[in-house]
Amino acid sequence: MSIMGLKKKQPKTFKVKVITMDAEMEFSCEVKWKGKDLFDLVCRTIGLRETWFFGLQFIVKDTFAWLKPEKRVLDQEVPKEDPITFHFLAKFYPEKVEEELVQEITQHLFFLQVKKQILDEEIYCSPEASVLLASYAVQAKYGDYDPNFHKPGFLAQDELLPKRVLKQYQMTADMWEEKITAWYAEHRGIARDEAEMEYLKIAQDLEMYGVNYFPITQNKRDTDLLLGVDALGLHIYIPDNKLSSKKSFAWSGIRNISYSEKEFTIKPLDKKAEVFKFYSSQLRVNKLILQLCIENHDLFMRRRKVDSIEVQQMKAQAREEKARKKMERQRLAREKKLREEAERAKEDLERRLYQLQDESRLANEALIRSEETADLLAEKAQIAEEEAKLLAQKAAEAEQERQRLEVTALKTKEEKRLMEQKMREAELIAVKLVEESERRSKEAEQLKQDLNEAREAERRAKHRLLEITKPSYPVIASYPAHPPADVGDLNLESGSFKFDFKDTDMKRLSMEIERERVEYMEKKQTPTRAVEGAQN
Repeated sequence: MSIMGLKKKQPKTFKVKVITMDAEMEFSCEVKWKGKDLFDLVCRTIGLRETWFFGLQFIVKDTFAWLKPEKRVLDQEVPKEDPITFHFLAKFYPEKVEEELVQEITQHLFFLQVKKQILDEEIYCSPEASVLLASYAVQAKYGDYDPNFHKPGFLAQDELLPKRVLKQYQMTADMWEEKITAWYAEHRGIARDEAEMEYLKIAQDLEMYGVNYFPITQNKRDTDLLLGVDALGLHIYIPDNKLSSKKSFAWSGIRNISYSEKEFTIKPLDKKAEVFKFYSSQLRVNKLILQLCIENHDLFMRRRKVDSIEVQQMKAQAREEKARKKMERQRLAREKKLREEAERAKEDLERRLYQLQDESRLANEALIRSEETADLLAEKAQIAEEEAKLLAQKAAEAEQERQRLEVTALKTKEEKRLMEQKMREAELIAVKLVEESERRSKEAEQLKQDLNEAREAERRAKHRLLEITKPSYPVIASYPAHPPADVGDLNLESGSFKFDFKDTDMKRLSMEIERERVEYMEKKQTPTRAVEGAQN
């Protein structure tokens, strides 16, 4: 086996990753491919025809470089990595975006790149212009503003303003969103490509738009200048001020640009004008400056010539496409308007239908209530009629009762008069009875006293009688042989004691007391019956 056979075979392809502003792509490339082959493949993949604005950029030793189209890819200072990473970016900027950018894809890529440069503060933008640009970016992303859909906070995740602007004012995110939304609402009806074009038309007037800056020195000892290369010419800046140039050289006024090692020479078209020289310390940067100057000058001269057949065809197709899209947008706008009107009419009809349904339901409910009310009224009428009959019957009964009461009242009046008379008589009788009762009470007390005295006398008499009738012979022997002539009276004396007793008087007194007691009881019962009769 030969030594050559032992060598490892070299790969015939290599991988690259191309990053655009909105996508990433990977390709398998042949080793012999030149930069133009890879660039054309990317342009065909994304459908780009305005290729002269773009290039493939890569990073080498902390500086950027552009892939050269006429040289093999692997022969250039590309990163030694797998896959090799390139950024597909705009290398040159148009003077007037509205006239030069033909394809929509070209315009979209420029819009994304310029927006990123503004947000990254590579292009200075005032706060007012930043808010306006942000509103067009929102219009391009979200379409027409709809307050029912775009609620507060819908921009919270979007990066729309440079950090410098956010720090410059003490405003909350909600306040910035409110300002952007106020402008955004004014862009209603603008399509995405139109919003992106309006964004670029504002951005192209910014001082740092499309300018590539490089550090230079006017002599070999100091580094206090910046070289700016853009579509209009060369500009000299001081490092602290990139907005206004210290000196400018338009492409139309430059006769020649040359460099030798680190020295650049700008020769004006006017031979009497002073030749301007500057220095750059890095050879790689010097080659990049020269390349940008040559290609920007070529584009500058190309813009001032008649467009090529290809460009004319592209512009014609773009105009036709724009006209077609405009007509399509108008048609869509009309359809949208008609659809909105139809939807509004549908909503009105639905609302009217719901209203009629509600009215019908209410009418049915009212009809049912009316029927129920009619039934109730009929029932009430029947009840009222029956009540009227009852009232008439009661009225007749009341009339009869009234007449009876009148008769009764007359009788009552007479009875009352008689009663009052009887009451007066009863009162008189009662007074008399009270007086008689008091008199009788006194008599009864007197009689009682007399009775007590009589009973006491009787008791004493009986006691004496017992003493008299007690056998005592000595006493009898002392009495005379013949009693006194009046036997009805006894006169008994023993020493100083004397006793008189009459039996007939005692009987007579007892009979009188009994007779008076009976009369008193009869008289007492007679007034009580009189009072009860008067009350009845």
